[in-house]
Parts: sequence; C-alpha cells; structure tokens
Amino acid sequence: MFSALLLAAVACSTTNPGKPAVSSPVPGAASLSESSDAVPGPGVPQVLQPIDVARFKQEPCLALTDSQVTELLGSGVSGKPDLQAPAGPTCSWDSVDVSQAGIGVIFMNADRLGLASVYAARGKQYQFFQPMESLDGFPTVAYGVSDERSSRGRCAVAIGVSDTQAVDVHVAQSEKNIGRKDPCSAAHDIAAQVLGNLRGGN
Repeated sequence: MFSALLLAAVACSTTNPGKPAVSSPVPGAASLSESSDAVPGPGVPQVLQPIDVARFKQEPCLALTDSQVTELLGSGVSGKPDLQAPAGPTCSWDSVDVSQAGIGVIFMNADRLGLASVYAARGKQYQFFQPMESLDGFPTVAYGVSDERSSRGRCAVAIGVSDTQAVDVHVAQSEKNIGRKDPCSAAHDIAAQVLGNLRGGN
C-alpha cells in the first residue's frame, strides 16, 4: 500500500514545475514493420490473454479509480484526460497539496507493435531498460531515455496488454521521497492497479 503523496508526475514542464505535464518519448521502431506479423518479435514476451482497451482509450482516466487516486495522492485530485497526446490517449493526476505530485497513464498508439516497440528502442532512444516481473502473465518493462531513478526519482513502466498494445504508467517521487522507494517499483505497483481495472472493465 502507498502513502498519500508518495509520487510526483514524470516529464514535468521546466517552465511551470508546479503543474507537471505527462509526456512520453514515442518509441522508435524503425527496424520493425507495423504489421502484426512483426510482434511480439525476438526476445519480446508474448501476451497470451490480450485485453481490449478500446473503452479506456476513449476514457483514459478510468485507468485508476477515484479511491486509488486518493490513496496515492490525497483527496481532491481529478484526472486530466488528453485524447490527442502524441504518444496516445493519456490521463494525468496532479496533487493539489504537493508541487509536482501526480501520476500519468498512457495508452500507446504510436504504432501497433506493443512492447516490441519499446524493446526495439533498447540501447537507442532508451538507454535505461529493465524488464520487470510480469503481472499475472502480462509482461512489464521499466524504461527511459536515461536512468532517473536516483537523480530525479522518476520511472516509466510499460505493460503489454496484447502483442500490439502497451500501456505506460509514469511516476516520479516528490523531492522529499526520492530514495525512500525505487520509483520503478512504485510504477510497477501502480501498473498492477491499472491492469486490474483494465481487466475488470472498471
């Protein structure tokens, strides 16, 4: 279980640090075809029981329930959806009590390669790449342009919900909480909550 206000949103704007904006580098998979024939690809875990997330792409803030958000960030936090975000439909939750505190969830739609797109960018766009424990058979990987776990308390975890679809959970810790918990572990824990909502239809 999390303490309220443990997390702070990733990809914060440097011009307005009090209002973080979730963003995600679009995975580069130029060497892969966007055909489903290309997935999951060599070395990429297969998703054996895919989830249809079409509804959540239309309402990305359903990825977390109100009670889950309150537990994570405190009361009075509302999700801010962005259906036109570059990487895919996104929802961000910003704490009203702590500067930069928040969470972001992205339903990736830059391509139809799922986790294969993230794996293809390993060591290229993504210098930080760390496969994590699967969530009830759904593969996960932590990744980033660089490793910001100890320097900024930030991490993104991608969940493969089908061979062609990934969902990203982005978190970063508030300054006072950097070093108290691995932010990738925190993101992985939140990914488990998101996955439960996706599977249950919320």
